[in-house]
Amino acid sequence: MKSVKGILSGLVMGIAMLGGSVPAVMAQDSYPSQTINLITGFPAGSGADVLVRYFGNELAELTGETVVVVNRAGAAGNIGAEFVARSDPDGYTMYIHAASSIAGNMHLFRDPPINVAEDIRIAATLNQQAFMLIVPASSPYETIADLIEGLRAEGAEGSYATSNTTGRVMGRIFTDAAGLETVEVPYRTDTDIIPDLAAGVLDFAMMNPVFSLAQVAEGRARILAVSTPERLQAAPDYPTFAEAGMPELVMLSWFAVMVPSATPDDVVNTINGYFNEILAREETAEFLNSNGGDPFISTPEEGQALLLQQIEDWERYVAIANIEPI
Repeated sequence: MKSVKGILSGLVMGIAMLGGSVPAVMAQDSYPSQTINLITGFPAGSGADVLVRYFGNELAELTGETVVVVNRAGAAGNIGAEFVARSDPDGYTMYIHAASSIAGNMHLFRDPPINVAEDIRIAATLNQQAFMLIVPASSPYETIADLIEGLRAEGAEGSYATSNTTGRVMGRIFTDAAGLETVEVPYRTDTDIIPDLAAGVLDFAMMNPVFSLAQVAEGRARILAVSTPERLQAAPDYPTFAEAGMPELVMLSWFAVMVPSATPDDVVNTINGYFNEILAREETAEFLNSNGGDPFISTPEEGQALLLQQIEDWERYVAIANIEPI
């Protein structure tokens, strides 16, 4: 006769085979039972770091375990991704980052530190969001058309900021499509951009919505366009690149919870259940909307399939942008 534990294990396996997430209450008794480390590829205090800490707080409340956010910024997210990929595959070290950017790094670096398709896996997706083109609050440019006209006059004297994979590609696609000579200035982190942006040293920056909306709220920047196919429900006042006649700049970024590829399926499904429960809350939707994103609930299998597809997509994006790997 099967034990209760055996019956529960069979139920968990059945749910996983059906493609659903495993509810937290059906998790193995042994997980989680110790401190969980959430690795973020962003510096402390940055907009995206705030997003990671929000989920860290909610996860701690849900699991009853201590959750520690660890900042490992730099190399367009590669430092954090490599750290997690090399960690013990036990579910206690997770990476929250833009999975779309990690996929892109496979083609933007000549020698990426990990093979994203083989070394990490998606445990849960968190949100979908747009990238945004922002200008300093002091900028004379009010529309994309104004910006392009002004930058053409500046020639190679103009400059723009990037600090991550998606921003780098979008910046290159934008300048190429508009026929601009504007020079890219790469920064190590979002936070490093703030002084030059506030001082008006940069003509524009191509940034994630968390950073962009934070700078707007602080009176340092204005948003001229967003990369979603349609206007954001959370920020309908901002026009899309497609509206400005630049459909090639329709591109979504999405955040996910990533773990080492060898992490057991039952642990991955348990993690997925916790985060999906958090995402189903109204207050989480409000938090994500306020930061320019929408909740993105999926199974681990769906998230992994999207990651693999994005790795293929980014090969095309990098080719379109004519970017040489670094």
